[in-house]
Order: sequence, then C-alpha cells, then structure tokens
Amino acid sequence: MEFPLELALRYMRSKKRAFVSVGTLFAILGVALGVAALATVISVTGGFRAQFREKVLGVNAHVLVLKYSSDFSEYRKIMEQLKGMPGVVGIAPFVISPMMVTHGERTATGVLVKGVDPDRVGKVLDLPRHIVEGSLQGLRARNAKPPERRRRGLDTRLNDLALDKPAAKAPEKSVLDEIEDLIDATAADSAKAPFAAPPASAVPENSGYLPEGSVVPEGGYESVLPEDDLIPEELDPDPCADAVKVSALPGIVIGRTLARNLSVGVGGCIQVTSPTIGFSYSRGAIRAPVARQFRVIAIFDAGFDQYDAKLVYTDLYEAQIFYDAGDSVTGIEMKVADIDQARQISRDIEDRLKSGIYHTMDWEELNHGLFTALRIQQILMSLVLALIIVVAAFTVIATLIMIVIDKKREIAVLKAMGASDGQLLRTFVYQGTLIGVVGTVIGLGLGLAICKGLLVYGLPLDPKVYFISRLPVIVRLSDFVWVGVFAILVCLVATVGPARHAAKLRPAEAFREN
Repeated sequence: MEFPLELALRYMRSKKRAFVSVGTLFAILGVALGVAALATVISVTGGFRAQFREKVLGVNAHVLVLKYSSDFSEYRKIMEQLKGMPGVVGIAPFVISPMMVTHGERTATGVLVKGVDPDRVGKVLDLPRHIVEGSLQGLRARNAKPPERRRRGLDTRLNDLALDKPAAKAPEKSVLDEIEDLIDATAADSAKAPFAAPPASAVPENSGYLPEGSVVPEGGYESVLPEDDLIPEELDPDPCADAVKVSALPGIVIGRTLARNLSVGVGGCIQVTSPTIGFSYSRGAIRAPVARQFRVIAIFDAGFDQYDAKLVYTDLYEAQIFYDAGDSVTGIEMKVADIDQARQISRDIEDRLKSGIYHTMDWEELNHGLFTALRIQQILMSLVLALIIVVAAFTVIATLIMIVIDKKREIAVLKAMGASDGQLLRTFVYQGTLIGVVGTVIGLGLGLAICKGLLVYGLPLDPKVYFISRLPVIVRLSDFVWVGVFAILVCLVATVGPARHAAKLRPAEAFREN
C-alpha cells in the first residue's frame, strides 16, 4: 500500500483504536445526509415532471395542426399531405369546445367536449388504456355521417374562394370583387329581420298573428306568478326517462371525477348544452344554444384530476352538430414515435404545409407554463439542497484542519525523516476523498432506500391541489451518478486547503510552537 494512503487510513482512526474517529464519523454522516437529501429530491421532482408529462400526453396528442380560421373543412386533404411523415405514428381530426353538462339537478360548467374519430383515437391518444368502466364500443352510431351545414357563412365562402371550389361567381370578376360582394351580401342578410311578424295591416283577422280577446291577465297586472314554472310532460318530454330512447342515444366518455360530481354511471343519460348564443358575424346568423342528450358508455381515469373533471369525449360527428359548421374540425392531432423529437417534427410539418393559414404546436409548447414551472422548481430545489453537501464539505474541512493541528508534531517528524511535501499533500487529499466517497456511497444507498419506500408505501396527496393522488418518484441511474460525482468533487475541493497547509508545514516551526 502506498505510504500516503496508509497514513491517511491511520489518521482516520481514533486514538483508542476505534474504526474511525468521531470527527471523521460526523464528516461522513454529513456528506451522506446531504447526498441522500439531494438524490431523493431530484427523484421526487423528476417524478412530478414525468408524471405530469405522462398524464398530459395520455389525453393529448404530441403535435397539433391548427388553422387561423373557424372553418377547417379541408382537414382530410391536409391529413393526406401529412400521411407518411417521418416519426409520425398516428394522425386524427378533432373538435373541442367548452360546454355545460347536466345530469338531473347537477350541472358542471366549463367542461371541454372533445369530438374524436373512434377508428383513429387509439392511434393518437392513450384513452383506451385509461378506461376503467365500460368501453369505446358504441361511441359512433351506425351509419353516422358528418352533419351538413344549414347556412353558409362568410368564412366558408371565403374559404371556397381560397381553395378554388365551385362557387356562383361571374368569370369577369376578380377575387377581391368576390370578397367585397360576399361582405355586402352578409351585411344585407344581417340587416333583415326574418323572424319578425308581418305588419298588422297585412294580416287578416283570425289568422293567428293577432291576439284575440283581452290581453289582461287574470287578477290584473298585479297578479303574482307561481313559484314553480311547471311545464306539462307532453310539451317538454324528458328524453332520459325512457330506457329505450336512452339506449339509442349517441355515446360519450367522461372522467371519473366528473361522473362522481354528476352522480352518473355507465348507461346513464346526460345532457350537453352549448353555451354560445348571439349573432355570429362569421356565420351571418343567430346561434341559439344547442342541447343534446348522450349515453355514458365509458368512464376513464387519467390520474390527473383536472382532466378527469373537465374533459369528455364523444364522436366527431356528434361534436360537429353543436356548431353549424358542417364537416369542419378544430384541428388535426398527431402522435410521434419519440416525444423528444416532437418540436422538430412540428417544424417539419409546418415547412411541408407551406401556408400562412396553418400553424403547428407541439406538446411542450401547448403546456409551456406547466412544464416550465416544473423545470424551474426542480432546478431551484436541487440547488438549495446541494448547499447541504457544501455544508458537509465544510465539516470535512474542519475535520482535516483538526487532524493537521493534532498531528503537527508527527508531520514535522515525518518531514524531518524525509517525507516530501507531495506525499503529505496526497495524504490529506486521500483522507478527504475517502470521507467523500464513503459518505456518498452511504448517502446514495440511503436515498435509494427512501425512494423505494415512497414507491412501495406511497405518500397520499390531495388531487384537488396537486392534480395527482400519490407522491410520484422516479429513480434514474443518471441522476444518482451526477449526485455522487458532485458530492465527491465538492469533498475533493474541500481537502485542498488543509492539505496544502500540512504540506507547507516546517519541522522547526512545529517544534518551536510546542
């Protein structure tokens, strides 16, 4: 064994022939605790990020293609253009919009109703894997087809012009002239009052337009209206009351939290109401709220309370009916083989489309705020807990300084006997490095044990606060290696000062002070 290493091992033992001295023991424990804390926190914060990414990508696609317009009826053509893109393993259209969901006396607002293609949804989303009750069978009704648009709005007619679709236009007119004519025609339609009753002078008596008899209510104008506005069953039938009618309703998939809030299960009937009302300038018409009944065919549990409570899935054609847009979608979603390459694939798709009316978004851009906050949290917490290892390094420095002071006469004798400065320098460097290595190994083992304990027993969390029900932990070999390397390097740097002090010590000065 090399003389400096043998001397370092001897100085680590106590004077009473114990395995290690008290100072060395506390230095090792300080390093071990710092390493264990840092490794555990990195595993937990990494688990949060991985868990959120898994939950987000479980119900969302990796890349989206959207359009700067409310009319995206040419989505099939775009899907054909993107078919065969390198790295893309699935592609499907979707429609998504906020709705109000009702079951009995319970109502949930702000629910996102997403229309998907049942034949393609399994290729772009992990929805089938998250279903805990029921199945996707029956999501699309037999012989279903895209809805037809009842009114052609301004944006659709402009889109027809842009895509050179057949339209009623004079050959001598330019595109700009056509756009001006469309705007004028839409404004003229808006100024009309198609639902106004004809004037009284033009209506014959007893035709149904003019009231007959007295218009004064019973009890006069000071009469009190009844508290309950009861409507006869024959005028307002409940479609959810008849089991036969419910079985024929289109299917819908809801989250477990939403099912609990609405107190509904598989086979139950819920009503989805579109909250939009008022005049639509793009459609040139008044849009009233649309209410449709659905049958719950499945319940999913994504493990993310925000999705389980605010996201439902139905057939693409059924979701299109809520807005009089015909066979138009919100966008196209895709799944890629490597999620780390999603951003580059998104850029390649945008280059392939070569159009200013389409834009793409990858999963990280779509959830930029969430993942940026998680990354900053992981970095800051790791830096704060890395200070524990730095504090432990000061313990190593203090231990080595105490050993140098205690062994000053022995060091002087060794130098007088011919020990070089380099040998004494390596002696204390070896000692500090051994403390760092032993403390790091113990700390990594302790951190691994803590992480395994958290995985086995699990720490419950409030899903309404943290969006997940258990503390996530992910153990990566690379994280533990980096923590170990960092701890050893810090301990190695900490030995430089005391080692140089011992190497520069002169025998005459040591004996003179004693």
